[in-house]
Amino acid sequence: MNSSYWLIALAVFLVIEIITLGLTTIWFAGGALIAFLLSLVADNLILELAVFLVVSFVLLIFTRPIAQRFFNLQRIKTNYESLIGKAGKVIEKIDNFNNSGQVIVNGQEWTARALNSQEIIEPGKRIIIREVSGVKLIVEAEVEEN
Repeated sequence: MNSSYWLIALAVFLVIEIITLGLTTIWFAGGALIAFLLSLVADNLILELAVFLVVSFVLLIFTRPIAQRFFNLQRIKTNYESLIGKAGKVIEKIDNFNNSGQVIVNGQEWTARALNSQEIIEPGKRIIIREVSGVKLIVEAEVEEN
């Protein structure tokens, strides 16, 4: 009798995963599948529930990061993420102590702060964007090669 319940749970988890595509319930579908197979051999609800929980969480912990990395290969960075690593030009001295600094990146002006709070970056210098904090770019001066 438990077998039919595990099949229903498997179907529900799969339908939710198909609707959301968020890699959230697929791991529990795997646990329900193993619990279903166990229910065909042994009719012990407590054992089936324990196997369901263990398999689901093992799948969630060990395979989710791998699956996310695989599915996020095609992800295109948008908005602020696309700025990280890009170069820009300082148009107003960057001085964290005095809360000043502006840069131009891709033709747009941004408020900027130095990654190293002791560093002052003069106008005209090239910078590299390391982080984005709210609407401010966190930058460091590009190392000049001779």
